[in-house]
Amino acid sequence: MSDPREVIATVLLALAAVATAWSGYQATRWNGEQTKASSRTNAIRIEAARAQGLAEAQKEVDVATFIQWVDAYAHRETELTRFYARRFRVEFEPAFAAWLATKPLTNADAPLTPFVMPQYELAAEREAARLDAEAEVSAAAVRRDVQRASNYILGVVLFSVALFFAGVSTKLATPRLRSLTLGVGCVVFLGTVLWLATQPVSVAV
Repeated sequence: MSDPREVIATVLLALAAVATAWSGYQATRWNGEQTKASSRTNAIRIEAARAQGLAEAQKEVDVATFIQWVDAYAHRETELTRFYARRFRVEFEPAFAAWLATKPLTNADAPLTPFVMPQYELAAEREAARLDAEAEVSAAAVRRDVQRASNYILGVVLFSVALFFAGVSTKLATPRLRSLTLGVGCVVFLGTVLWLATQPVSVAV
């Protein structure tokens, strides 16, 4: 009659081998998910940088045009003042009008420039902020996927430990030592299975 320990060791070896392969597959899958998430994050950050660059360029245009307007106004060149005012960007006009309403030439408490007015808002700057926030969310997904891949790699290690104990148990001559070694292998295997059961699974489609 065969030793029950032999049967248990054989079953544990088979199950641990399958579980090791499954954990390795999942680690590879989550590494792939992490790579895709990283690509998305980089693409979003590039778009955010472009939007921010556009916003900075628009600010430079607004500042340059405003300086020319101030210079023409200071020299009482009415036509030139109107010329520059007609060339203000649409986004700058509300801030400029609000700034003029504060009577900056006579009101010492008036803001120094239209650029500090709450009306001065750039769509490109808002878009850059939105994309930055989206990039942070995507970066969090990257970190999450890296952690999941690491968890499954640890699963591979633990299942390998279970395999080791199961294999060693068949080589030992002392029944008590065989039982102890096999028991350790079973505990490691079951504990790892229960832990990985709480982890998400990535399946190829």
